[in-house]
Amino acid sequence: MYPVDLHMHTVASTHAYSTLRDYVQQAQTCGVKLLAITDHGPDMADAPHHWHFINMRVWPRVVDGIGILRGIEANIKNLAGDIDCTGPMMEAMDIVVAGFHEPVFAPRDKATNTEAMIAAMASGNVHIISHPGNPKYPVDIPAIAEAAAKYEVALELNNSSFTHSRKGSEPNCRAIAAAVRDAGGWIACGSDSHTAFTLGNFEHCLRIMKEVDFPEERVLNVTPRRLLDFLQRRTGTTITEFADL
Repeated sequence: MYPVDLHMHTVASTHAYSTLRDYVQQAQTCGVKLLAITDHGPDMADAPHHWHFINMRVWPRVVDGIGILRGIEANIKNLAGDIDCTGPMMEAMDIVVAGFHEPVFAPRDKATNTEAMIAAMASGNVHIISHPGNPKYPVDIPAIAEAAAKYEVALELNNSSFTHSRKGSEPNCRAIAAAVRDAGGWIACGSDSHTAFTLGNFEHCLRIMKEVDFPEERVLNVTPRRLLDFLQRRTGTTITEFADL
């Protein structure tokens, strides 16, 4: 059990079923101390309007002892490193997760997928790549692991990829964890919850990391402070309300 979850969706992404309050209440029961709300970027058909992201500044930072990061699961759009989070949206973000989604960037060949993913990391705007083990998007795994270490971008182990999403991901995820281990990069665990009931569920992520002997000191979720220090290095911003987490 880790006290930080970095990937979840609320009712603002209309294929999800829980509210911000639901997640805070669930966090109090499952031991999560810091969570990132990462609804889909606006280029997805079921995503919230860009005002949703800009207006996250009205959220309290801490509710009932639970820290809330203002985030997005943005879409990688092209080979130029562009994502659907720019301008005032980007200014509102604490954390930017980005990945491939078929309605925005259709699956291509391995070389093209790899080029697009590395360009997104090189842009400096992305902190975590979501579900990079998706078999619909083959990538050069050693190359993306080396790029992630170079640009200090975490590659995600997405727990839902082992249960009901992106079937066939497990061999790729195992290879990614091993490649990140060898490259000296970061792993981020995400429950990818679409209901609050799975918040903090990293069962399969933990199993994969154990199988490849991944060093726990390179896992962002181990403590809130580790994740917040990572974000401070990347953004240059300190969130003072989280000083006691």
